[in-house]
Amino acid sequence: MTRIVADISISLDGFVTGPDPGPDSGLGTGGEALHTWAFSDDPEDRRILGEATARSGAVVLGRRLFDVVDGPGGWDETTGYGAGEAGTPAFVVVTGAPPASLRLTGLDWTFVTTGLADAVAAARERAGAASAASGSDLDVVLMGGGATIGSALEAGLVDVLSVHLAPVVLGAGTPLFTGGTRHTLVQRGSVATTTATHLTYDVR
Repeated sequence: MTRIVADISISLDGFVTGPDPGPDSGLGTGGEALHTWAFSDDPEDRRILGEATARSGAVVLGRRLFDVVDGPGGWDETTGYGAGEAGTPAFVVVTGAPPASLRLTGLDWTFVTTGLADAVAAARERAGAASAASGSDLDVVLMGGGATIGSALEAGLVDVLSVHLAPVVLGAGTPLFTGGTRHTLVQRGSVATTTATHLTYDVR
């Protein structure tokens, strides 16, 4: 069964970027420390990253994050989604209008202009097709940014919340949780490594 998984790295004080994020500094000041685990040699970090990537049938991201990853200093062969891991999934971008041009033309992009729910539905369809082709259940992964995941939680679109808690206090930045609807989370996993604590919750 295809699940909708919100997957994001976060600081101890609840931020998913440092201060002043932008196209030239997507994670803001000090925000790179949130993703140290993704480049770690720790065997558990590698396993968690590899398993999550292998189960990714489609990935949803917001326009701000897209502008960062498709920008001049964005993804490449070594830093893209699941780089060096399993195959590359389809990407669905929630946006007001498609971009005029693409740098990362080798990736499968879909631009949805009718809102987050429609983007998730499009990603579910892509993940379903990928599941049928692979013979295994693949997920839709909401990779961010923080506002996209926060909106998805608020709208009740998320089945699983996967949080990578980095041992850093940023002091300011983009918060993941900004109030709103209360959610009951059921903890399904907790793995501590040298670089992060990986927490998995079912969202009720």
